[in-house]
Amino acid sequence: MARSISSFSVLEYFSESGGSKCGYCNRSSSSLSHGMWAHVMSAEDYQDLIDRGWRRSGKYVYKPTMHQTCCPQYTIRCHALDFLPNKTHKKVLKKMSKFLAKGDITKGLTDESTMDMNTLPDLLPVQDHLCPDLRDPNISTKEGLQEPSEAIASNQATKTFFGSESKVQKKRTPHPGVGVDPARPLCRKAKDIRRERKRQKLLHGQPEGLKVEPRSSTPSATATASNPPTQHPQAVNRQSKLLEEFISDQGGPDASHHLEVRLVPSSFENAAFETSFEQSAALFAKYQMAIHKDTASECSHDQFTRFLCDSPLEEEHRADGPSEGYGSFHEQFWLDGKLLAVGVLDILPRCLSSVYFYYDPDYSNLSLGVYSALREIALTKRMHHEATDIRHYYIGYYIHSCPKMRYKAQYRPADLLCPESYHWVQVEHCLPLLDKAKYSRFNTDLSAGDDDCPVSLDHVMVLYNRCAMPYNVYQQRWAHSKDEAEVREYASFVGQRCAERMLLYRG
Repeated sequence: MARSISSFSVLEYFSESGGSKCGYCNRSSSSLSHGMWAHVMSAEDYQDLIDRGWRRSGKYVYKPTMHQTCCPQYTIRCHALDFLPNKTHKKVLKKMSKFLAKGDITKGLTDESTMDMNTLPDLLPVQDHLCPDLRDPNISTKEGLQEPSEAIASNQATKTFFGSESKVQKKRTPHPGVGVDPARPLCRKAKDIRRERKRQKLLHGQPEGLKVEPRSSTPSATATASNPPTQHPQAVNRQSKLLEEFISDQGGPDASHHLEVRLVPSSFENAAFETSFEQSAALFAKYQMAIHKDTASECSHDQFTRFLCDSPLEEEHRADGPSEGYGSFHEQFWLDGKLLAVGVLDILPRCLSSVYFYYDPDYSNLSLGVYSALREIALTKRMHHEATDIRHYYIGYYIHSCPKMRYKAQYRPADLLCPESYHWVQVEHCLPLLDKAKYSRFNTDLSAGDDDCPVSLDHVMVLYNRCAMPYNVYQQRWAHSKDEAEVREYASFVGQRCAERMLLYRG
């Protein structure tokens, strides 16, 4: 059956131009990428594009030139079904519960959601927190402990002589039988012992060696006998219940605050979205000016609409899909009837993709960036029960060369996308490579290539004079051979499957 043009994704491709200023390292003309303007795009096509390193900001879709750009940006995804919250995550959840129940904002954990400091069009701020690598058995291991008498002597108060200060330290020789026994094992802190026990639990049942997941359009590739879950099933169930309990059982009839979360389509045709637009735009401007130091003109209504409201994804509903359908959404957090925060999300056939998050800076101590990410992981798990193909939570780009962006690797288990073979590789195997070089091929099998690499332009679909046709027909009829190199480049970046489904606009 023939398809109407309105059922195709329609895009305009832009070849790589001169570099722009990098929002991560602030170097001028050093950020390089290829881009496309998506007039309309299906959720299926966008899913395949982000699995090849693309990312959208509004209707603009871009792909960093990984081996040339100053700060390579690697697509990262979290296995939502196997996610284990760490100690920091639990503290954030407990703090929110305490705030809702008693109205208390405990100081100490400041908001770690400093977010992606990149300039537009890369808008992807999520929470920032750094955790030690639990794989390192030597982390924070103290060589030995001082005897109490030595500690007191070494910390003796400063004495003053004629206006000048000098530290006096007593040297004390241990009596026989007192001191460290060299025959005994080194002393370790209790927290280091607990950390080692946790590391052993996380590694329990995990196969040895590099685990590379091939890129596949079928979701079954993520759960096969040769690719078992990375976490122990009992640990997953226990932690999953804990995450759900914290999120679903917050507040009550006697709570000091009431938090309501609404998921509304990003469309002015939706009444809930339209009525909350002014509050959302005002909150966005407040956040941008306070956190990112933008001017009022840089976060106007037009800018807000262009980058966070306009989307090429049209709302789609399928019998086997989630109840919300596929497309772009705003997850709104309402605190006592006032808009507290908004997460911009894309619901796709195999994942929940985070686009942007902004919040009221007056509530920074609640660590709302971390909290929102945990809510989005929980939402991914809930949608999996309705649409089993949805298994992953995409957190945008991981940028190892930018310390503020390394927090994304802590939402584990996680994978990074190999920029050459487009296979998924466990983040634990990628980080040592990125410590050595900011650009790296993660797939150690050098014979593995792009499984979706175009071999011919004959079936690449183009749109010309409002007519859809294969590129070879377009080329024969109108003899536009001068754009063959550009079309070939476009096809190599989007892959054969997308090139045969989407329409490349030819003016």
